[in-house]
Amino acid sequence: MGRMRKKSDLPEKMCPVCARPFTWRKKWEKVWDEVKYCSARCRRAARG
Repeated sequence: MGRMRKKSDLPEKMCPVCARPFTWRKKWEKVWDEVKYCSARCRRAARG
């Protein structure tokens, strides 16, 4: 099993739409450098 990490130890980014910080997620492991928005809602709002 992998080593457990505290949530405070995970990398964070700021969402350019809502200006809130969001943390790394396992599903973003391979594409973390490409992730820009915290949610699908913010991604849709950025287009409009």
